[in-house]
Amino acid sequence: MTSDVVVVGGGAAGLAASAYAARAGRSVVVFDRQAKLGGLVQSVERDGIVFDMGPRAVESAGIVLPMLEELGLSLEFVPSPVSIGIEDHVIRVDTRASLADYRELLLRYYPDSAEGIDSILKVIEAVMNDMDVLYGIDNPLFKDVMKDRRYLFRTLLPWMLRFAATIRRINRMGGPFEALLDDLTDDTGLKSIIGQHFFKGTPAFFAMSYFSVYLDYLYPRGGTAALMALLEGYVRDHGATVRTELPVVHVDPEARTVTDRDGGVTTYRTLIWCADLKALYRAIDPSSIADPRLAGSIAGRRAELEACTGSDSVISLFLSVDAPPEVFGEVAEGHFFYTPDARGLGDHHTTGLESLLAEYGDGPLPEAAVQGYLDTWFARTTYEISIPSLRDPAMSPPGKTGVIVSCLFDYRLTRRIQESGWYDSFRETAADAMTAAIAERLYPGLAAKVLGRFMSTPLTIERYTGNTDGAIVGWAFDGPHMPAVHQMQRVARSVLTPIPGVFQAGQWAYSPGGVPMGFLTGKLAANRALKELGRR
Repeated sequence: MTSDVVVVGGGAAGLAASAYAARAGRSVVVFDRQAKLGGLVQSVERDGIVFDMGPRAVESAGIVLPMLEELGLSLEFVPSPVSIGIEDHVIRVDTRASLADYRELLLRYYPDSAEGIDSILKVIEAVMNDMDVLYGIDNPLFKDVMKDRRYLFRTLLPWMLRFAATIRRINRMGGPFEALLDDLTDDTGLKSIIGQHFFKGTPAFFAMSYFSVYLDYLYPRGGTAALMALLEGYVRDHGATVRTELPVVHVDPEARTVTDRDGGVTTYRTLIWCADLKALYRAIDPSSIADPRLAGSIAGRRAELEACTGSDSVISLFLSVDAPPEVFGEVAEGHFFYTPDARGLGDHHTTGLESLLAEYGDGPLPEAAVQGYLDTWFARTTYEISIPSLRDPAMSPPGKTGVIVSCLFDYRLTRRIQESGWYDSFRETAADAMTAAIAERLYPGLAAKVLGRFMSTPLTIERYTGNTDGAIVGWAFDGPHMPAVHQMQRVARSVLTPIPGVFQAGQWAYSPGGVPMGFLTGKLAANRALKELGRR
């Protein structure tokens, strides 16, 4: 079988790439290792409750809504306001004015750090102004600029002047947020309470944009997976062939073929790789390539990627609760970031973890020795709590509520626990600790009302998606280097590879990341593929 475009990976980037290639009338084949397309953006039903398995909300970022409009697709979104809480105090974040409430919340717990708090908030306000420019218009990639002259002259050209100044400020904030916070305050607790929202080494601008991101969240009716289902329907309706539960295991860049796990061979004219990038280069045998320059480029890229790690991963607990959503709505919004202990983690997740792993070398990690680390982690980390039925009542039956509790968690530690033979025990202990952390001050008696529960760990994410280290946003920011383009002004180049006819998408590691940049890079990759097909 020969296809104009083969897309490997059916997440946000893969669906966008497939949609635009199929819309152009090209033959498209999509391969994905999971039973359903959508990548990390999945849903599952338990006890009549629909749980979001991936992101808890979607931000448009001037990308998601314009893309749906360009494709002629319609999906209802509802506002997804955010709450932030520390110990037993909770605030609502729904406008820029909420920064004043945030200041009061921080002062309540760090009264001796008023100067540091004000310095941090000043940076947040400046970043919010730049975010208003960065994503303040519908992305021109989803506009027919030459036909829409009004948009071109009244919107796009004035915006480009503001963007040029904004991008210079953004690039000056490319260092890790930890260094920025060190410059702004000496209060360890304050730095923890801010920094626990982010992945280690996150660029300062990306990190300090979190308040803007919270104000941009939307929730699709039917859950976040409804967005992916809508795109999958579009792709199928436009004639694409979809092959699920069928990963690609071999790529021959000279014959332009891919081989799937069942031994099926598909010839491609162009290939768009939207899955884990290490898997692409592992699927190519450089020694079988006749062109020595191409073989050297592929071998070099493979070695470069093998030295890189994925970003922080996440552990999630899914609870079916015998209580109506209103009980939870009295405490906070349906999307809630909560830290149960104002002391925060400090260096527990950095030097503390490294010391723990170094103490036992490559040997087994004794459960008793690790338990103290885990107790502190789950008591002090920051949780993302999502209650879908507070935004869409249809997500749970009357009188019942689905509660999703997540926190960042280290892949290496999870893997070592599994190798040491107490992974199942860890999952149960983690579930109990996470339930207790949110129940103590927020939802007393929660444990007694739980009808059922299940859990996802970094190993779960790795198993289902194939993502390196169970990563959820791509490459680690604190690695030796970033192997993907991560500068806004170079986003168009983020889809290029050293392999003729092969493009990549979804490898972007920058704000807003996730679904919006998956869609954007997916279309950029499709555009490149269509251009090459036109030339050939």
